[in-house]
Amino acid sequence: MAIDYQTKIPNNVDLSNDRGLQRALEHWQPAFLDWWKDLGPTTYQGHDVYLRTATSVDAKGWATFGHVKMPDYRWGIFLADKQPERTIGFGDHMGKPAWQQVPGEYRSTLRRLIVTQGDTEPASVEQQRLLALTAPSLYDMRNLFQVNVEEGRHLWAMVYLLHAYFGRDGREEAEEMLYRHSGDIDNPRILGTFNEPIDDWLSFYMFTYFTDRDGKYQLKSLAESGFDPLARTCQFMLTEEAHHMFVGETGIGRIIKRTLEEMQKLGTDDPETLRKAGLFDFPLIQRYINFWYSSALDLFGAEISSNAATYFANGLKGRPDESTYEDHDCSNSVEQIETPDGMEEVASRNAMNWVTRNAYVRDCGIGLQRWNRTIAKAGFDFAFHLPSERFNRKVGLWSGKEIGVHGKPASAGEVEASLPSETDRGYVKSQMVGVTEPGKCANWTTLPDRGINNMPLDFEYVRAA
Repeated sequence: MAIDYQTKIPNNVDLSNDRGLQRALEHWQPAFLDWWKDLGPTTYQGHDVYLRTATSVDAKGWATFGHVKMPDYRWGIFLADKQPERTIGFGDHMGKPAWQQVPGEYRSTLRRLIVTQGDTEPASVEQQRLLALTAPSLYDMRNLFQVNVEEGRHLWAMVYLLHAYFGRDGREEAEEMLYRHSGDIDNPRILGTFNEPIDDWLSFYMFTYFTDRDGKYQLKSLAESGFDPLARTCQFMLTEEAHHMFVGETGIGRIIKRTLEEMQKLGTDDPETLRKAGLFDFPLIQRYINFWYSSALDLFGAEISSNAATYFANGLKGRPDESTYEDHDCSNSVEQIETPDGMEEVASRNAMNWVTRNAYVRDCGIGLQRWNRTIAKAGFDFAFHLPSERFNRKVGLWSGKEIGVHGKPASAGEVEASLPSETDRGYVKSQMVGVTEPGKCANWTTLPDRGINNMPLDFEYVRAA
């Protein structure tokens, strides 16, 4: 299958002049499109969607808007602009020139980092493939599809690195990313969170708020890598990841706004009364926060990790915003980490997952502060909170421990009661009815304050008819 490299795959990696890479992508491209058609968004593959397409890395080219059918989307390959004489900014190789080719001694480790990151991209598309059928508005359906095609482009970004720098092993890994499937019993995705079903829009907003925010911090860490092509690839991916988190924060915010409208109208915050009105009560939303936040924490890995120490020492994966730290060597410093046996002094290099996770936790709290201000302004005494980092953990020091949302020992029943119940999930699903009339939305949410790219709210974001 011949590919027009100038129009079908926008890129700044000189793809037209790299015959070896062309041949590799000519083999991979049809398999990707087959995967997209089989496991990408259902029903709307042939419809025109108002999408943002990156055609270059500059301000004018990274966000070009227009209606396009998703299988015709131009999945490009972009690296952030190269920094002349860039050096490695941390670890044992600090100050040495950044690597333009894969160092032989780190080949396997770098490949695994790239594959693990790349595997999350198609996984989320698979998790969300049925959501369009119950989209609360055309605006939301369009945002779902924008997230989906950008996850597809992020897959392309990782596949480019595998093809361009890892030879036959890289090509085989790229193919495997299309053969693993989210939730597949025999061949699941690598990370557990990406095998969780996302079959309602409250879960989708939670996923884009919490899980995509984890993605932001993983990309920021890899953007510090001494392997320059990986660092530059992740830097550009971050420009698109911001939209995914925007979808989550504003999506949850709109649900809160709609629930507050009815609470003021009825003069009550009683969950049963609000459910009779077809809305999502705040305790239910809090239980969804508890689940998705604790699941996202597991994605950072164990708090004390020899792998994390090795990645840092070897200059492969740094801390997000590494330049803001004073000590870029960390071979003689320690962190104080609370464990089930009390406070423990841990070498800083071994605590890199914990350090990165702390930055993530602070970032997660910002959105909750905004939601809580909205609730307080409406005159109601309720505040969302992040559960303890020990709660409902499947990875790390607190894995399997029965700890409540406030960080204290709790019974299994108390832990379970803090998570969405089958009744909760059944109720949320019962409210999922698609709305495809321009300018209208489902009862349980509101339209946003403004449209995409300054378009009106009744704009036909998806030509769904």
